[in-house]
Amino acid sequence: MKEKQLPKYVQLKKEILDLMGKGKLQPDDQMPSENEIAEQFGMSRQTVRQALGELEQEGRLYRMQGKGTFVANPKDEHYAEAKTIGLVTTYISDYIFPHIVRGAEAAVRARGYSLLLSSTDNDKGRERESLSMLTSQPLSGLIIEPTKSAEGNPNLAYFLALNNRRIPYVMINARYPEISCPTLVIDDEEGGFTAAEHLLHLGHRHIAGFFKTDDLQGILRLKGFMRAHQEESAELHPDFVVSYRTEEKAGRVIEIAEELLGRPEGKRPTALVCYNDELALRLLEVIRKAGLSVPQDVSIVGFDDSWLATATEMKLTTLTHPKLAMGEDAANMLFELIESGGASIPASRIYKPELVIRETTQRIE
Repeated sequence: MKEKQLPKYVQLKKEILDLMGKGKLQPDDQMPSENEIAEQFGMSRQTVRQALGELEQEGRLYRMQGKGTFVANPKDEHYAEAKTIGLVTTYISDYIFPHIVRGAEAAVRARGYSLLLSSTDNDKGRERESLSMLTSQPLSGLIIEPTKSAEGNPNLAYFLALNNRRIPYVMINARYPEISCPTLVIDDEEGGFTAAEHLLHLGHRHIAGFFKTDDLQGILRLKGFMRAHQEESAELHPDFVVSYRTEEKAGRVIEIAEELLGRPEGKRPTALVCYNDELALRLLEVIRKAGLSVPQDVSIVGFDDSWLATATEMKLTTLTHPKLAMGEDAANMLFELIESGGASIPASRIYKPELVIRETTQRIE
């Protein structure tokens, strides 16, 4: 449902929660009067009264007789004690993300906390909504996967609000460079290097790489892919390096693959390195439609060793992702921050991806 279709009092609640999330409404700040709010947002007093009433019932606001309405303070009796951990990922229910969630949830439950989930669909606006929702309520800590981490951070205000409220957070899979916090990431550059090196050692010299470069993961995997060619003194054809954005994964990138694989023998790639297993499976279908065979005509390598890698008849050669362990480790790292009050800052963790050789790569004749 689009925001303009929401009831006006719900829209107003979201606006107020957003101001809290950004730190523009601080704990114990007095709210403007109903008349002032009505005038500011162009709504009736009845609408304002309904929105404020619900926020009070939810513990976001409290009222003092004869003084007015105030923003609830997480540290006083007007706000329930927080034993909640927030988890924001790009997706929740598919690909590798259920394993990350499961790992985090196991560690969180073991400490007697609850886990509050939100997803962004790798959209900056959705990330803002998730952070607004989470930072406007009692929260002990946050695990977050940055959204389009290579394209800047328009939601910095929410992280500053977390800092001001002394709510610790850790990042997974990537990081925002301007923010200092513990991170848990894969060595993406090494993964891209390993994938390309594997194919180069099999004799391939016409390797195309497909990388999603609105995320730092994709940029680093591309960097490793290029480094492998440099170290092997192998020429890298400029049009064999394909970068794309999240929104293009089912459109433009497929069209480019179709054009490359439709070229005559000797001018088309003999191997593909893919940003992840999801793309690899899409490109397996492109290869099939081009009348080519895997791995006889084209070898292909994925990334993440997801369930997709073994879901098809042709089992995919790929690089591992820690998934379950990353979720569990992130939660435990966050609890170290919570329990030390920030006095002990755990070291960031880098996981080394391992090559899993299956059926989609072979030596070129």
